[in-house]
Amino acid sequence: MNTREKYLPISKEDMRKRGIEQLDFIYISGDAYVDHPSFGHAIITRILESRGYKVGIIPQPDWKNLDSFKILGKPRLGFLVSSGNIDSMVNHYTASKKRRREDLYSPGGQKGKRPDRAVMVYCNRLKEAYKDVPVIIGGIEASLRRFAHYDYWDNRVRRSIILDSKADLLIYGMGEKPIIQIAEALDSGMEIKYITYINGTVYATSELDNIPESIVVPGYEEVSSSKRKYAQAFMVQHEEQDFQTGKTIIQPHGDRFVVQNPPAKALTQIELDDVYNLHYTRQYHPIYEKQGGIPALTEVKFSLVSQRGCFGGCSFCALHFHQGRIIQSRSHESIIDEAKQLIEDPEFKGYIHDVGGPTANFRNAACEKQLREGVCKKKQCLHPSPCKKLNVDHKDYLELLRKLRNMPKIKKVFVRSGLRYDYIMADRNDEFLKELCEHHISGQLKVAPEHVSDRVLRYMGKPGREVYDRFVGKYFRTNKKLGKEQYLVPYLMSGHPGSDLSAAIELAEYVRDMGYNPEQIQEFYPTPGTLSTCMYYTELDPRTMKHVYVPKSDEEKAMQRALIQYRDPKNYELVYKALTMAGRKDLIGYDDKCLIKPSSRQPGKGTNAKPVTTGKNNKPRDSRRHR
Repeated sequence: MNTREKYLPISKEDMRKRGIEQLDFIYISGDAYVDHPSFGHAIITRILESRGYKVGIIPQPDWKNLDSFKILGKPRLGFLVSSGNIDSMVNHYTASKKRRREDLYSPGGQKGKRPDRAVMVYCNRLKEAYKDVPVIIGGIEASLRRFAHYDYWDNRVRRSIILDSKADLLIYGMGEKPIIQIAEALDSGMEIKYITYINGTVYATSELDNIPESIVVPGYEEVSSSKRKYAQAFMVQHEEQDFQTGKTIIQPHGDRFVVQNPPAKALTQIELDDVYNLHYTRQYHPIYEKQGGIPALTEVKFSLVSQRGCFGGCSFCALHFHQGRIIQSRSHESIIDEAKQLIEDPEFKGYIHDVGGPTANFRNAACEKQLREGVCKKKQCLHPSPCKKLNVDHKDYLELLRKLRNMPKIKKVFVRSGLRYDYIMADRNDEFLKELCEHHISGQLKVAPEHVSDRVLRYMGKPGREVYDRFVGKYFRTNKKLGKEQYLVPYLMSGHPGSDLSAAIELAEYVRDMGYNPEQIQEFYPTPGTLSTCMYYTELDPRTMKHVYVPKSDEEKAMQRALIQYRDPKNYELVYKALTMAGRKDLIGYDDKCLIKPSSRQPGKGTNAKPVTTGKNNKPRDSRRHR
């Protein structure tokens, strides 16, 4: 078998070489074809292949040319459509709605290889090409837009994507179980309009036929005209995302209904191991070699996924709505087998870049109750403080890291995924933090306090400042005992709901006392499916239905961001204006506690005055954000 034949077919020539006359499924992806389990298209297609289905991929079709959707012919069972690993709008635009300069999921980082709202565009083109072939959508873009949702880029509420895309069925979440059930149903001869019973799917219908244990939430017309109704609908959707307790949710859209079946059951450890043990090449398709490869693969090629799911409960994170709160972990054996594959790669230099997932130090269910009865609907595991029933235990993760770092030919095993420092602080055993500092970081540890104002942190679902301060002290004491000089790189967020200028100034003062200015700041990005986005749009906390202050003007968002990086000369005028508006001119002066010096000219009239620039420069940070 030549190198190309190790991949799934992407052309008629590939099909001919394999003796395939017609494919069962064709996967349309907004990403380039990378056959690695960090890419959703690789997992779904390899699962189908392992069940005996013939599957092809059309990566990044030219949406302006209908023939590019016909290059593999007409599939026997259906088309599968995804925008890729990232929502196409997030992929294309920054939080300030500026066009990004590159696309890491395209050959050589080239931008413009997929359309805005890729799922909708691809589906509409497929319906032009083959009117009678089922179209099933999935991936992050479809999953998080499955209900009527606030769209930041249009600044309005849009309908469920299943209606706007004209797709026949939507898979939400990770999708491994639903795709197998759907394939079996279609293969048995069942028409897709009758496949309305599979957990983890959404369908649209004109008639409701005795749906048991269902909840009807305010419809599209209501949530698009009433922010209170929007918040009410969102909260029901938010609370029904557990596979053990979740009910069917119905949302009217005009004379039609969008129906979400309960979430698919979490994968067992054996099932998750099977997903990662499929025959991936772990490389991008050779057609991209001359174009410089696919940059996104570099970040994950020598990393190991140990689990999925997160019970951290950050309001601005969509994991709750997509992967869920139940932790699903791979076995040590499966992870070690994958590490052995990495070692055999000619490009492997002895360094495993990461061992983790959404939150690296979550390897077990939050508590025994979750396993028996599902997650708590009205209570978080870690916020506002760790639940008394929380199982705080790093032993399994620590054992895994020890096994990996002791493998032959492995020089270092890094932990770069997010670590919940409040979970570390809740652990009475300091062994994990000690070994983390001793073996698994190199000079600096990235953590995400996000903010320091307790008011803002409550809206974020993050621990209070006092917890972070205690962690900082413990981290440096641990390193001192080990004889190591290692630093902390805090990730900070500006403009989150609840943050006014006074909160932003409080954060700026904290940065001042740290002694250096963060080089990269995450501006809050209202993406579909998060609690924070609901707050941003409605200016209500859907948990309490109380008013939330939301910075919405471009100027205020720019001021809040500038305050965190107040030492940057180009931010002087914005910082000056923010301090003046907030009545904090006491922070303009020559004292050590001041943020900026007075200017000899009025801001906005050509001032060349520079801010105080004392303190160490921050070290470069990874482009990924860790929670």
